[in-house]
Amino acid sequence: MWIYYCSRLLTRLCLLPDVCKTFGSGVVQMFNGTVFYVHSTCPFTLTRFTHNRVDCDITVRRGENGLLEYVEINVNKIQTRILYNGTIFVEQRMVSLPYDHTYQHVFQYGTNTKLRSTVLPLSVIWSSVGVGIDSLWVKLEQELVPGMTGLCGRPDIPGQLPYKHIFYTSSKYIHKYIILCQENIYGYEKELYVGCAFYKEIAHRCQTSYAWRTLTHCRNCPGELHFEEQGDAFVPTCSNPAPRTNDQDITSTCVCPQGQVLNDRAEGHYCVSESACPCVYAGRNYAPKEERRTKCQTCMCYNGKWICSQNSCPSRCVIEGQFVTTFDGKQYTLPGKCSYMASKGFNWTITIHFSETTSSIQNVFLQIYQVRFEKEEIRELHQSDNAMVFWQSSMYVQVLTSFGMKIQVQTSPDLQLYITLPQSEVGMPEGLCGNYNTDTTDDFTTSSGIVENAAEPFALSWSVGDCPVNIPKVCINTDNEIFADEKCHTLRDSSGIFAKCYDHVPTDNYHKACIQRTCTCGTGLQQCLCVALANYAKACANQGITVGDWRRATNCTVPCENNQRFDYEMQACNSTCLSLSRPDPRCGVEDAPVEGCGCLEGTHLTGGLTCTPKAQCPCHHQRGVTPPGPVAIDGRQCKCEDGELLCSEDCGCTQGKVCVHCSQFAIDTAQKTCASLSKPINCTSGCYCPGGQLEDHRGVCVTVDNCTCQYSGKVFKAGQSVKTNCRTCTCRHAQWSCVDEPCPGTCLVYGNGHYQTFDSKWYRYDGNCQYTLVEVSHRSQSDITFSLGYQVNTNCIE
Repeated sequence: MWIYYCSRLLTRLCLLPDVCKTFGSGVVQMFNGTVFYVHSTCPFTLTRFTHNRVDCDITVRRGENGLLEYVEINVNKIQTRILYNGTIFVEQRMVSLPYDHTYQHVFQYGTNTKLRSTVLPLSVIWSSVGVGIDSLWVKLEQELVPGMTGLCGRPDIPGQLPYKHIFYTSSKYIHKYIILCQENIYGYEKELYVGCAFYKEIAHRCQTSYAWRTLTHCRNCPGELHFEEQGDAFVPTCSNPAPRTNDQDITSTCVCPQGQVLNDRAEGHYCVSESACPCVYAGRNYAPKEERRTKCQTCMCYNGKWICSQNSCPSRCVIEGQFVTTFDGKQYTLPGKCSYMASKGFNWTITIHFSETTSSIQNVFLQIYQVRFEKEEIRELHQSDNAMVFWQSSMYVQVLTSFGMKIQVQTSPDLQLYITLPQSEVGMPEGLCGNYNTDTTDDFTTSSGIVENAAEPFALSWSVGDCPVNIPKVCINTDNEIFADEKCHTLRDSSGIFAKCYDHVPTDNYHKACIQRTCTCGTGLQQCLCVALANYAKACANQGITVGDWRRATNCTVPCENNQRFDYEMQACNSTCLSLSRPDPRCGVEDAPVEGCGCLEGTHLTGGLTCTPKAQCPCHHQRGVTPPGPVAIDGRQCKCEDGELLCSEDCGCTQGKVCVHCSQFAIDTAQKTCASLSKPINCTSGCYCPGGQLEDHRGVCVTVDNCTCQYSGKVFKAGQSVKTNCRTCTCRHAQWSCVDEPCPGTCLVYGNGHYQTFDSKWYRYDGNCQYTLVEVSHRSQSDITFSLGYQVNTNCIE
């Protein structure tokens, strides 16, 4: 039966040797037109050559079913590997179509897939049928003769067939291809794709509409599509209803009926009118006229495209380690651990420096008007004419510039950067973050002004100094790979903690970043994982979606110190003791919410990064910081209470004294002078010495240790002494401190009955008798007795 099909079809044989092909179970057509058959499951080199110092090597291997098991294309040391099921890997990473790389583009091309090199005049086209690759073409756009080896041979060596555009039907050539057909089929009679691949190639080369598919029972197009032997390589779809084509984009293809497009956003192969096309966002299909709402805008699905209201959220550039999202939303990966110009405008620059050991940012430098913010340590808040810088949480520093640029810097566990520009900067910036003009096609504008097709040369053009390409792209070991595959899957778990955000933030790029970050993590796998998961959660929060306590669910909790607590939406507004003393300028800064540690409600952060009750907060004022309690400031009596400084009115006090208004601050003014320290409590408005000082007898404010004392109308300094009544008294703390001393006593009698005792007691006694003034008896061995008396007159009345 197969011999019959071969002879019927080959009577219309037409072969043009402009490419090298291999198809079916082992048919090879060389560059020079020679055709032969190889039956083997060994790997073969189709072609190998060097052109303009660029190496090219294409290797194939067939499986047991006769079809190609894999194809490996190495161009300029970049490996592209196509597996039997159509899966494509570039540099050992699976990619989806269309795929753009520095050195090549890979895209769907009719029923085939095409790789077009950008560094060689070379294209590779293949057809995958699910169980293998049934045909492969290597096409050269110019003759590359020197040094070419492999099964494809060289174009300059004459073959067994004429070289260009001659129609042959002689029996000897027909017989040759009948033999090739038989060799191709032999042993693979039950493998329909093997035979069909042979006939497909013959029909394509002859550019015939001959009904060979009906004759051979080879498969037609799936679903509602119909086959065109010579049709447009890029068919209209819901994703691209009007693809651009040229004369060279003609190939075998499957198309929809006239007026319809392929619904490439649904399972199967169905054709619909353009108005019936669904829309896709974050992996979910939306029906026509269905709305999608986010924090920033409302979008409606119309003709397969989103028609959206103006985005109310400003664009931001995100640099999370080596993963960058430009202002316009283009995502790419940095190639090397070096220094880059992240973004720059007319009078500002932001530079990032990577760690030499890890793929993490080590430093971020902001320069505005030639002022560079790098030396001053900011514990709480910095304000200048150019910028305000403050801690938004324990993990984030916020910057607001004088011209409206907002920057969030994540400081732990990894340094990451988030930049938001005002509308006045649209189209102005340059650097890794792109030019902020809502057009992603020119985001890869290099420092020299040309738009690159790939991320690597673009990023390297913005490196500061030499930049080796040294960020690994594959897992460093098997353990990391297993850990990454298992743990990063939580970003795709439809029943997991992040699922509620899937309709708002697509997970594809975040999942890839999670795999790469965790795979290349040196130590601390869990921390690397948590950073990747946190980046997705932050993107969700920026869209107004709170996913819940994802850190607890993924073992990524953050410990807090100094009486602080963790929150996913930490606010700096009115969170410090400083904010109690004056209006908090941070309250006017609006940006994406951040996570981190902060103070519990009712407590406030001090300069020492400790949360304290309001009553223990110091007060901030122009002269400095004052602890809680009374204090004198600029001639006024003040009190620091709950972080707020309350002061009396100024009443023109001098000599360092402060004004006291008893109606405002009722204090004991009676004890505010050295002379009245012991008087009863009283308050009289006036000027008094500040704090714990007292006014001495000369009107000078002194401490209580230096208080003066007064005696007999004279003023004595602290420490001075006087003697009186056989006592020595010393001035201490505004009081006399006296010590008794030995003192001779005198008994005095004078006048008409006036007496003073030895103890200086005065009295009067009018008597006319004889009296004893003093008598002293001392009982000892000699029994001495002393007596002294006097007589007033002789007429004594007893």
